[in-house]
Amino acid sequence: MIEPHGSTELSPRYVSDAARRAELAAEAKNLPSLLVNSAAAANAVMLGAGYFNPLTGFQDLADAISIAEKMHTADGLFWPVPVLNLTKDAAGLEPGMRVALRDPNVEGNPVLAVQTIEKIEQVDEATLTRIAEKVFGTLDPKHPGVATFMSLGNVLLSGPIDVLNYSYFEQEFPDTFRTATQIREDMGSRNWETVVAFQTRNPMHRAHEELCRMAKDTLNADGILIHMLLGKLKAGDIPAAVRDASIRKMAEVYFEPNTVLITGYGFDMLYAGPREAVLHAVFRQNAGCTHLIVGRDHAGVGSYYGPFDAQTIFHDEVPEGALKIKIFEADHTAYSKKLNRVVMMRDVPDHTPEDFVMLSGTKVREMLAAGQDLPPEFARPEVARILMKFYQEEAAAGR
Repeated sequence: MIEPHGSTELSPRYVSDAARRAELAAEAKNLPSLLVNSAAAANAVMLGAGYFNPLTGFQDLADAISIAEKMHTADGLFWPVPVLNLTKDAAGLEPGMRVALRDPNVEGNPVLAVQTIEKIEQVDEATLTRIAEKVFGTLDPKHPGVATFMSLGNVLLSGPIDVLNYSYFEQEFPDTFRTATQIREDMGSRNWETVVAFQTRNPMHRAHEELCRMAKDTLNADGILIHMLLGKLKAGDIPAAVRDASIRKMAEVYFEPNTVLITGYGFDMLYAGPREAVLHAVFRQNAGCTHLIVGRDHAGVGSYYGPFDAQTIFHDEVPEGALKIKIFEADHTAYSKKLNRVVMMRDVPDHTPEDFVMLSGTKVREMLAAGQDLPPEFARPEVARILMKFYQEEAAAGR
């Protein structure tokens, strides 16, 4: 395993001492409170879980602008995406105050964290637009990440936080949600040193499965971390519980024991393409991984990014030595009818599109909703059955 980003040891913001946590919970009852948005709540969970090491809390405007423009904080720490607590109204709050941050994603809005407010800054529309354009590479309001970011508000509360819980993730995904610290401990108990991470917000089809094997074999890695996003997605994406079940079934049936660690993290998808790929690398380094698979259109959406922009950013914009984690650059993978196996397209220049088994997402959804089996070259039957049940239930409900 490798060192965390920006420090020699992880410093998660979750208050692990039960007595201290109880003290903070009691204090929070008498503090002014703020119902944060889901984006800020997700940032708090990631800070608490150690994925955003070495950050201690929400960043201020100077950091946000510096990160957007130059991918480093005002004091020089490499960081690709601002970690912010933006809100629409901070009435009654002042710098120096402590505030209880309430969770928008859990019934009753319990206290998620306590923040010490260092600054309260108004962010004008031009500055918000400037940050969004740099991070997302577009200002198209149809881009889900842009739409979310521009709706969060223009009051920025910065300062350190103490995290009291991990929102809904521990309860809803007890077998899957893991902190960076827990992943490091698990990999250590397995004596894994070289570990390749695979990021996913979707179910894993045959090509994804084989890509993980290719990376592991090429790097002579000890294991694979399949690390799935468990937070909010755009409309139409498959819910985390369905993805979790399908991925677990695939690993159980088709991977050798003690070669795959299946976990998830509590974050909302940004759909920020190249910038999000770099953020993925940062927090996989914090989880102890030595490599991250970055494939075609990593963390992208629609046609906003070039197919390999998420790879070129590591060459063109990430400074040498800024990260210890390495990138495994993958091409589009698909089943070759000629070779009877999954291949990377760049490795078979003699192939034509007709030589591959490829299905569009729309076609896959249509087939599964109609109860039609997917080709086994495209999806493992055990995985397809789980997805078919979901799509048939959606179709029956008229969704």
